[in-house]
Amino acid sequence: MIVIAHVSDIHIDAGERATARTRAVLRHLEELPYDLAAVLVSGDVADHGATAEYDRARELLTGRHPLVVCPGNHDDRAAFRAGLGPLLREDGDPAPTAPVDQVLRGDGFVLAVCDSSIPGKDDGHLEDGTLERLDRVLTDTPRDTPVLVAFHHPPVPLHTPYVDEIRQYGEDRLAALAARHPHLTAFLAGHAHTAAATTFAGLPLLVAPGTVSTLRLPWEHPGPDSPHVHLDTPPGVAFHVLDDTGRLTTHFRTVPVD
Repeated sequence: MIVIAHVSDIHIDAGERATARTRAVLRHLEELPYDLAAVLVSGDVADHGATAEYDRARELLTGRHPLVVCPGNHDDRAAFRAGLGPLLREDGDPAPTAPVDQVLRGDGFVLAVCDSSIPGKDDGHLEDGTLERLDRVLTDTPRDTPVLVAFHHPPVPLHTPYVDEIRQYGEDRLAALAARHPHLTAFLAGHAHTAAATTFAGLPLLVAPGTVSTLRLPWEHPGPDSPHVHLDTPPGVAFHVLDDTGRLTTHFRTVPVD
């Protein structure tokens, strides 16, 4: 059994609130009696893309489980690389501002992480080079090995207007790629600050809950002047489980903050 923990949107800043919430989630993962196959952090690691934020994030994210962490729309690629470099799984020596695309080849699975961020913008898009690299990863992976593809921005609307306006666009190219590779098992995303499950290109699309905050859904929203997020809802984590047949199951858990 393969278990991957999925955390997102930690938004580390100069304050203690985001740090405390992130520390609680990662401590929960560190104290598990089971060795995880991977911990995925799907973007918005820093709140302002500042060097000090990545220094703090690096300390928080360093742990016993294999880690893969990708940028989100709040991140700065160059600062992300400089601050988190020892934790990254990039091939070669990419330019500081190139997409931060990574691959973790585990025992019985592959986790391919694509950078959907657009420097200076809040919405997302996968560059042609990122899709080409993903195509190569899928082509080079045996057809009996499940591949999970992760990025920050969901490529479909989640019926959350505040987030849907800044989702991933140009998704038809990704759907066409997925159709060529039947061992692509699921897509994993963050960005929405809410645990969600839907489909994209005929495959599961699983969205991790937010760590720093939880999005108010439209039918929960008390009025146009109220905040878009709950700040007092406990942070959460998704556990993606692959069994021996390659079937995927996801569990969502909340984590108390001291």
